Amino acid sequence: MYNFRTDLADERRDLYRKANKIENEVEGVESEEEQISDKIKVTRVKITNEQGEKAIGKLKGSYITIDIKKINLLTDEEKEQASNTLAEELKKLIGEKIEFKDDILVVGLGNEEVTPDALGPNVIKEIEVTRHIIKYLPQYIDENARPVSAIAPGVLGTTGIETVEVIKGVVENTKPKLVIVIDALASRSMERISSTIQISNTGIVPGAGVGNTRKEISENVLGIPVIALGIPTVVETAVVVNDALNIFIEKLQEDAKSNDYLNNLKEQDNYEQIKEALLPKDFNFIVTPKEIDDLVQSMASIVAGGINMAL
Repeated sequence: MYNFRTDLADERRDLYRKANKIENEVEGVESEEEQISDKIKVTRVKITNEQGEKAIGKLKGSYITIDIKKINLLTDEEKEQASNTLAEELKKLIGEKIEFKDDILVVGLGNEEVTPDALGPNVIKEIEVTRHIIKYLPQYIDENARPVSAIAPGVLGTTGIETVEVIKGVVENTKPKLVIVIDALASRSMERISSTIQISNTGIVPGAGVGNTRKEISENVLGIPVIALGIPTVVETAVVVNDALNIFIEKLQEDAKSNDYLNNLKEQDNYEQIKEALLPKDFNFIVTPKEIDDLVQSMASIVAGGINMAL
């Protein structure tokens, strides 16, 4: 397994294939793509055995990635289409685990005071919670409504409590049948910042993408199925340099298309070499775009809309 700092399964698969010069699919991995519109694409990656787990560095299970181009320029109709796409994929995963009216707990991970980490709490603000209404005011809600509850448990640094401990306590007392966990992720591509949604049925390890690993939130720990939903909001400096270098080489190639050296350099993934150069000086920062406030808010609305439709 290669040490790619990314939480995205399809990204890890592509990087593994490139590093090992694999033209076909990785052994133990199945994948398919579906173009929903000119701005929305769905990639479904399924890891089927231990060989796939070892290669990709992800647990066996399903990973669905929804790529949305130019999120900041989407119309209201296009945002609704993105939410619809998310809802359809989410409903399939939920339907595999629980019944139509079973209780669901939605958990927004992250620190609301740190914008790139505030996705989860922002989504929770827009979730349509119904558990209390069904319990205390059932006459005011559709009889087919599913009980939905939601929490934003905060982070260890401000609460002094491991997030999984908070969630476990809530699960033990409210007894939902399934948990949906929302968190910010890390990516190996600048293009995917706040423009990609990953859904998986394998749970999540908060902070894994930025080297601040906390205790996992999974079915093994909670005793009920966990669906993880995340969006990349940060990348490493090495990713920025590597992507910028590729863009720079492409610009030079326009003027020197026959330059063998540049062609060979462009074919390589220079991330590891760049990272090795930056680490001794502690320059491999975790970075995010300057417009991250608007991007996170846009994605939070899309995600909340998709979850509300699915539930």
